[in-house]
Amino acid sequence: MFGLVIGAVRVRAAQVLTILVLTALAAAVAAAGPWYGFAAAADAANAYLEAAPATQRTVSVANRVDTQGDPDGELRRFSDRVREGLPSGVGDGVAGMIRPLSVRTGVASSSMSLAYRDGFCDHVRLDGQCPRARGEVALSAEAAQRFGVTVGGSLSILTSTSNGPLDLRVTAVYTLVDPAGTYWSDRLFRAEAEPDPAFTVTGTFRHSELWTPTMAYDVVLPDALLRGDGGYDLATELTAADRRLGSHALRLSTMARPLHLAITRDRDIILRGVMTAGAQMLILTWFAVGLAGWYTSRDRRADAALLKLRGVGRFGTLRLAWGQHLVPLLAGVAIGAPLGYLVGWALAGPVHITADQGIALRYSAAAVVAVLAGSLAVLAAVEASMLVRPVSELLSGTARVRAWRPAFVDVLLLAVAAAAIYQAWSGDPEEGLGPAAPALVALTVGLAAARLLSLIAVRGGVAALRTGRLRTGLTALRISRSPGTDRVFALVVVAVALFTTAAGGWAAETGARFARSAAEMGAERVLTVEAPNRTALLHAVRSTDPGGHEAMAAVRTWSGEREILEVDSTRLAAVAGWRPEYGPVDALPSAAAAGRQEPALITGDRLTLRARRDGPADVALDLRLQHEATGTVLTAGFGTLHAGEQTVTAPVPACATAPGCRIVRWEMTTPPDPDGRIEPPPPGAVVTVAGLGQNGTADGILDAAALGDITRWRAGTKGAALDVTTVDGTLRLATDRNATGVPVGAEAWASDPLLPLPALVAGPEPDGWRDDDPAVSLYGDPVPVRILGKVTALPMLGSTGLVVDLDSVRRVAAEIDPGGVYQVWLAPGARPGIVEDLAAAGLTVAGSATTEAHASRLGDQGPAVVVRFALVAGIAALLIAAATVAVAATADRRSLAEQLRVLRDQGLSRRVAITTAYAGTAVPILTGVLGGVLAALLAVAITGRSVPAFTDGWAVLAPPDPLDTVAVTVATLVSLAVLGLTGWLVQSPLLRSLREPEGGR
Repeated sequence: MFGLVIGAVRVRAAQVLTILVLTALAAAVAAAGPWYGFAAAADAANAYLEAAPATQRTVSVANRVDTQGDPDGELRRFSDRVREGLPSGVGDGVAGMIRPLSVRTGVASSSMSLAYRDGFCDHVRLDGQCPRARGEVALSAEAAQRFGVTVGGSLSILTSTSNGPLDLRVTAVYTLVDPAGTYWSDRLFRAEAEPDPAFTVTGTFRHSELWTPTMAYDVVLPDALLRGDGGYDLATELTAADRRLGSHALRLSTMARPLHLAITRDRDIILRGVMTAGAQMLILTWFAVGLAGWYTSRDRRADAALLKLRGVGRFGTLRLAWGQHLVPLLAGVAIGAPLGYLVGWALAGPVHITADQGIALRYSAAAVVAVLAGSLAVLAAVEASMLVRPVSELLSGTARVRAWRPAFVDVLLLAVAAAAIYQAWSGDPEEGLGPAAPALVALTVGLAAARLLSLIAVRGGVAALRTGRLRTGLTALRISRSPGTDRVFALVVVAVALFTTAAGGWAAETGARFARSAAEMGAERVLTVEAPNRTALLHAVRSTDPGGHEAMAAVRTWSGEREILEVDSTRLAAVAGWRPEYGPVDALPSAAAAGRQEPALITGDRLTLRARRDGPADVALDLRLQHEATGTVLTAGFGTLHAGEQTVTAPVPACATAPGCRIVRWEMTTPPDPDGRIEPPPPGAVVTVAGLGQNGTADGILDAAALGDITRWRAGTKGAALDVTTVDGTLRLATDRNATGVPVGAEAWASDPLLPLPALVAGPEPDGWRDDDPAVSLYGDPVPVRILGKVTALPMLGSTGLVVDLDSVRRVAAEIDPGGVYQVWLAPGARPGIVEDLAAAGLTVAGSATTEAHASRLGDQGPAVVVRFALVAGIAALLIAAATVAVAATADRRSLAEQLRVLRDQGLSRRVAITTAYAGTAVPILTGVLGGVLAALLAVAITGRSVPAFTDGWAVLAPPDPLDTVAVTVATLVSLAVLGLTGWLVQSPLLRSLREPEGGR
């Protein structure tokens, strides 16, 4: 029997090769799918972890504790309780404690916290020495500037329980290292509207005023737990830990649950999508293998008849037929399985999670076995249907066709397709038969079109022959009388539909990813930088790119429930990737375009003031300035003003450095007492400013026009406001005599020309805006907002937020600038060395991100992973269709050659014979491709399929068309090329024989 099998394989090499190719393709996809799925799921999880903010990777436990003067022991006991309550495997964390304080400077008091944290000095840059002894502290650069303290100085603080000030010695000024890292993720140790905490040692908390700090323990969750390796359910474990810690009055807080759920959800999407594509390929392969077996069975009928005549039983005959199929099937699996593994490795790399490696290999092996076993079962069914026929029928080369069988199969398939479409409409399209709905719609279209093509071929062929159109008639009759043509046609329709849908989905998903990346980035390249303040950021960018075409400063921050993007609106059109959804690019005005002449910058080293003081009490007058390059806030102190008119001077040496200083506000106070304390001005105090100049002049900076313009000045918002009025070209500052007993304000601010602050708004308005005037909180103070327009989306912010002018914001918030996320947006044509130039201008570049890199990270997530594999499966489906076309054409070639030779002998011209040979193969291919494209379009329309949604639900921009014109056109041309080339190669021997002259014709 073995010899007979080998002999049969040698004789029918072409048919065996076709089965081998089909099996190899199917085995390759089957082996690649699970490996690709698990490898891509691991890569997607790592992409989530890399992009996740530090707050989503950490767990914090906090509680207010009474140390009873033993902060070290209580912090140790607190840490032990937390470690016992947290889930196992999280590792050690960072412990700390913090206590809110009050710091009084001048006439105002500010809030600031005193803190201790493990490893503090290892996570900051210090100008000075790390605190080592009780009472030593390190201040942030902003706090040192605000409180006017330098290294070696002292700071007096108050608590709610202290009887007097507590003096602390400043040993260093610190700057955060990696402020976006996990160490600084606990917002308890990061201030929002006040300076960052002052850090000290635990010994400082032995002071009785500091016995009740809030203790915190922060731990970074391992990647394995966040990914859920080995089925670990982090969300459940955190809930259990919260319950355990709650029994000790400890509060657990974390944002890791959404990250863990996003990773596990993305993993499910990837594995389910790959499984669906693999299952479709498996069914298509079985169908193609069955067709191939049916076409090649004609050559085996004589063998079966001969064996029957020799008395061989049905099982023996079946063994011979199975043996002929088993050889190419095993060879195909042997070739396809390793190839599929290499394809999966090339597409997604190795499976990094050890626990998943064995699962992936087992699933791949099971899928390959399914290909082999299913193909063998289909071929066995084909052979069994042949072996039940009598010997006379086998030897005649014809077979009775039972029309009810294919009709029954068609009805069954249509019923399954209808069920899938209904589920896609009414239920979850990703459950049950929903994912296979597009393929089943394509199958429905293919079966219906095949029936229609057969009907047209029969009737059209007869009509064409009667009217003398031989080419059309012979071609139509050939199509109608070739058995199995309808099944091959349906297979081509389904394969082309799968390929077209996959190609369109891949193109649309790629476009959606890049559109989202551009929207979330705002510009082609975004640098995250560190700068002392907004003024320094703006000056560094403008000085590096004076033309305004390469770089733009931006700050991303929060105001209550709204996220705010501050941009240099003068450069927005040149640098940002602006979309129509954002509104007009020139809608946001800048401070420089406000249409009002601003006072000249102070560039001298000394100011001269002309003023008059009225009222019974002495008053001291200061002028607060801000350097336009560094953002440093300076004080020009004019001292105590005596009664009447006078001219006084104040040194401002820092303003002599280019580009100079601008005026921020006037401040009236009492003269310092012997202890250095100052108070707000008493009621009835009046100061009239008549002129301000520099370098010996008294009017060069503020003249009568500037001082007499009331729109240039506004009162402060703290306490009972100063009376700010303009009289005969002078500025009059006075305290209200009726304000006795009420805290009196001391400030008169230079008013920004763009107040209310113009803003573009996306999303619903906050509740407070509906009844009151719109306003946002900028660093503690409400600022009125003028809404320029409501848009559907904003760059970087998405569907909710505000975009305002950075220059205007930094003027409004001159003295209080706690930061935010400082950025520099770069235009596509930015010069290569601009990053180095920005660093030379004083910015520290902490990170760089590009639209392409962001799109690549999104490409590691579920939807992109699934559509890539679907495209691979679609290509394999197209190749399987090509192989099926080849085997069908090869099987018909011998009988077609005999038929055309007889017709040639009866006078048929060579041209008509060649045309018939061409068209008989080309017409089913052409109509099958067009039917497949139509089926893809109908499948998308009927099932409502669109571009796969992003795993995190991001839906700011409208998704692109899943089958746009370009994608459909390219898929159609590729399908025609592959199938047309296959048909041409298979028919080439017949065409060559028809072109040879015979008998003198």
